[in-house]
Amino acid sequence: MTRCDVVIRGGSVFDGTGAPARVADVGVSGGKVVAVSAGEPLDGERVIDAVGKWVMPGMLDVHTHYDAEVLGSPGLGESVRHGVTTVVIGNCSLSTVYSEADDCADMFARVEALPWDAVHAAVKEHKNWDDPKSYAAALAGRPLGANVAALLGHSDIRVAVMGLGRAVDTHAKPTDAELARMRRMLTDALDAGFLGLSTIRSSFSKLEGARFPARQLPSTYATWREYGALNRILRQRNRIHQSTPNLTSRLEIARYFAQSAGRFRKPLKTTLIAGMDVKADRTVARAATTAARLANTVGAAQFRWQHLPVPFEVYADGIDLVIFEEFGAGVAALNIRDVMKRGELLADESYRRQFRKDLAKKYGPRVWHRDLYDAEIMACPEPDVVGRSFGEVADARGIHPADALLDLVVAHGTQLRWRTVIANDQADVLDRLQTSPVVQLGFADSGAHLRNMAFYNFGLRLLERVHERKFMPLETAVHRLTGELADWYGLDAGRLTEGARADITVIDPSGFTGASAEYAEAPFPGIDGLHRMVNRNDRAVAATLVNGELLYEYGEFAPGFGTTLHAGTFLQATGS
Repeated sequence: MTRCDVVIRGGSVFDGTGAPARVADVGVSGGKVVAVSAGEPLDGERVIDAVGKWVMPGMLDVHTHYDAEVLGSPGLGESVRHGVTTVVIGNCSLSTVYSEADDCADMFARVEALPWDAVHAAVKEHKNWDDPKSYAAALAGRPLGANVAALLGHSDIRVAVMGLGRAVDTHAKPTDAELARMRRMLTDALDAGFLGLSTIRSSFSKLEGARFPARQLPSTYATWREYGALNRILRQRNRIHQSTPNLTSRLEIARYFAQSAGRFRKPLKTTLIAGMDVKADRTVARAATTAARLANTVGAAQFRWQHLPVPFEVYADGIDLVIFEEFGAGVAALNIRDVMKRGELLADESYRRQFRKDLAKKYGPRVWHRDLYDAEIMACPEPDVVGRSFGEVADARGIHPADALLDLVVAHGTQLRWRTVIANDQADVLDRLQTSPVVQLGFADSGAHLRNMAFYNFGLRLLERVHERKFMPLETAVHRLTGELADWYGLDAGRLTEGARADITVIDPSGFTGASAEYAEAPFPGIDGLHRMVNRNDRAVAATLVNGELLYEYGEFAPGFGTTLHAGTFLQATGS
């Protein structure tokens, strides 16, 4: 009888390759899977009963903004509790590798809806690195729960080279020497095992802080010549370009397809956000996937859309929500950070005329449907409006829906809380997107938008949908959440086979009760008084193991989790 540190006994084992499950015992020792046995009995110091459960590789979350949180709360418990064992940070041009605390806080706070002080404190207190290699070592030395892999942020290196002022100046371009330095920074990051580079073109992405408030993120000021110079390194090394495009310009998205194309050269692995079925334009999902298929077949590209496999439900306190960045009147309000001054603007009739006009526009690319009859009030000091839409409130009061929204914001500020679904509300379209080969599962924004959204459990919700709707084989869904992502990103993860890293999730399907979609909040670790949206479906995950360490079981974390227990590590990209 083989003796192991941990034995997971009698579960349906999915190996992450897309092969059907088989009932077997899984033995773990020394951080590795040492046996997957349906015959020879295994014995362990710790035995996990998995009869009737699914045993699978730990899931990957490839789009997170844990860059600050991982410094102060390295357990990353909101991911681990949902069966995620590897996260990717450094998305959307944002990382903390080179920039100082002030610059990091200015870049992260508004676009990712994170407290400026929290980002600043995390970087200032914990930064003991000065390059990608020492950054990777610093993360690996922390008591990580999940494994962490990283992209290098373009805004990060642009600020480090040019300074924040020049990096967000429309008229300033990097000198040849500065561009050469950015290329060296990227090369150093790839040598240190970073997965690639992240950039951003979205006009919605703005700076916070007192120095350059409301300027866009530095990466948006770069020319395609600058992108091309960096992409040549990525293409040569077979690494990844992740980006957020300017959704107001479909022509610009074609530039990403062209950069990714590999008909007469090596293709560039490119992944963009987001592949969604947008309520505001039902043609988007089909057009996006069709264009990507053509790019990958005719152009021999390596292109993927990142997709959130659940309804895209967002919440707002007042008007603090990124969708208001889409139009001029919304931007004007968000640019005013002082509560009293913002209230004065929202009460002004000339401003309201423009706000109503912007909401009524029917044409042009957008993400938010701007239908205030499709916006439910969840909390307000006026109890008679709770549970009603702004449109319904407007009808009762004989006013325009926009005025109902603005009246309530002026009166109550962030005490007004409301919700809407902006995308992914049609089950049949979701089914098609989640089976598309040009779609990657994972646009959770984990660690960001603390009061606006919570999709930490997107993988569990997909598995629950597959279990109920059976629109794809369960083993395919597991593969899409594990091995497929690990292979594309070049990570030692996503497999449950002998010799593999023992990053394992045990799923209890009897815990699929619908609770995964319910609203929940919890205190944000390390910040008194701040609550964030979270997910709670504790009966669905029987166990999460990282590097052979049992970190979580049915709602309970292991002693020392995130403080003294070192389980995860910095995962380097594999290959050239």
